[in-house]
Parts: sequence; structure tokens; C-alpha cells
Amino acid sequence: MAKPTKAQASFETALAQLEDIIRAMESGDMPLDNALTSYKQGMELIKFCQSKLADAEQQLRVLENDELKPLDLADGQ
Repeated sequence: MAKPTKAQASFETALAQLEDIIRAMESGDMPLDNALTSYKQGMELIKFCQSKLADAEQQLRVLENDELKPLDLADGQ
């Protein structure tokens, strides 16, 4: 498992790393020290992903003139 860097390449990369950490921790075979390290890495990845999502939401607000509109896929758009 690669250690996360301060500046992740992308949201998708960080999310994939987080999923790997979760799978490893859920296996129950991880020693306590490794589990604590993985937990810390996971928390950093979560913060990074939350930040990226907040940035994307802010960009959407700007694009929509600060009026987020509900997504309606019923009409095929």
C-alpha cells in the first residue's frame, strides 16, 4: 500500500487509496501498529477528498450563479 502524499494526484486516486486501506483494515489481519498508521492515512485521504468535493461544489455554485439546481434525469438530459 503506497503512502499518500500531501498533494494527491486526483480525487479518484485518493479514493482508490482509501478503498484499499478500508479493505486491508476490514480483513482483520492487520497488526495494531499498521492499523493505526493506516487509520491516520485514511483520515488524511478523507480530508483531501472532502476538500476536493467542496471545491467542486463551489465551482458548480459559480457556474450556476450561486443557484444550485436539482438534477432531473427523467427528461433524458
